[in-house]
Amino acid sequence: MGGRQLKKEILELLNHKDFEKSLEKIRQLPARRAVNPLFSFFYNRDELVKWRAVAAMGAVVSNHADHDMESARVIMRRLIWNLNDESGGIGWGSPEAMGEIMARHGRLAEEYHNILVSYIMPDGNYLEHEILQRGVLWGVGRLAHARPQLVEDSALFLLPYMESEDANLRGLAAWTAGLFDCKTTRMLLKRLENDQATLTIYLNGKPEEFTVAQLALMRKSGYSP
Repeated sequence: MGGRQLKKEILELLNHKDFEKSLEKIRQLPARRAVNPLFSFFYNRDELVKWRAVAAMGAVVSNHADHDMESARVIMRRLIWNLNDESGGIGWGSPEAMGEIMARHGRLAEEYHNILVSYIMPDGNYLEHEILQRGVLWGVGRLAHARPQLVEDSALFLLPYMESEDANLRGLAAWTAGLFDCKTTRMLLKRLENDQATLTIYLNGKPEEFTVAQLALMRKSGYSP
């Protein structure tokens, strides 16, 4: 199958109603061939296509890492490069894909979690672009919900986002902060319990709408999407 035909087939799978079946089909494709089309779909104007491409990238790379760890590392480094100023791009979808991959694969998470977290650290590789910040917070949250022990020490770096004027940043930070036993973040979560601004979080290839308050209260309800 040629590159254009493969890209067309993957797009059809990303748009399919039964995404779980599509995801399994994409996961079975040769990783080296599937990765480039998936990267391109991070820039798709259709948000559902973009987020399903993120989920598919996680499935493909985590599966690939079980057979060829070094090749999987190359893909991780490519995602990191996309977020580097020298890359000349913006890096849409890259932090989300990093979080998705690491949520699925323990060894990759151990090796790369500090880099993902560094994007929210003022003295790290802090990203100033607000839309990219949403992606980083989603990636950190996705990883934290799967492997909280790798992110727990970074809870305090969520504080500025919990006080942001952007409801997406407040909600995504609260989604993660509620996982940890941190006195300072608990105080801010308490303030957010009446925040009725809404945001959409994409999980398992589909959008779910929450209020910031719902996300701030998850620690009490015990619910974790």
